[in-house]
Amino acid sequence: MTARTYRGSCHCGAIAYEVEIDLDAGTGKCNCTFCMKARAWKAFVAPTAFRLSSGAGDMAAYRKQPQAPLKHFCPACGVYTHETGSADYMGGDFVGVFLSSLDDVEPSALASAPVRYSDGRNDNWQNPPGETRYL
Repeated sequence: MTARTYRGSCHCGAIAYEVEIDLDAGTGKCNCTFCMKARAWKAFVAPTAFRLSSGAGDMAAYRKQPQAPLKHFCPACGVYTHETGSADYMGGDFVGVFLSSLDDVEPSALASAPVRYSDGRNDNWQNPPGETRYL
């Protein structure tokens, strides 16, 4: 498959975006404390593949540590839409799209998307944790 343009938003619609994602290229789940609590499942894209169409002034953002990606969410409904960050092992700047915020993705496309697991709990981002069934 090739990249497809998806639309996404927070629950109340205040924040909306378009993004080009190739789900066949893979998605990611992590066991870091944020991803565990948020049940985060993401696809990573270059910043040029992500376009915020509304809500730039309405967004709030969170990160626990300065080196962590900045996670953007709607302060009205609480839904996380995307994160922005930079990491050498990711090829530099990136946008992580929270797949649960996609509006027009087919469940079958998500079900067939490969998942890469990261052991973020132990800052071992390039390797999976010993157990992944709970992620």
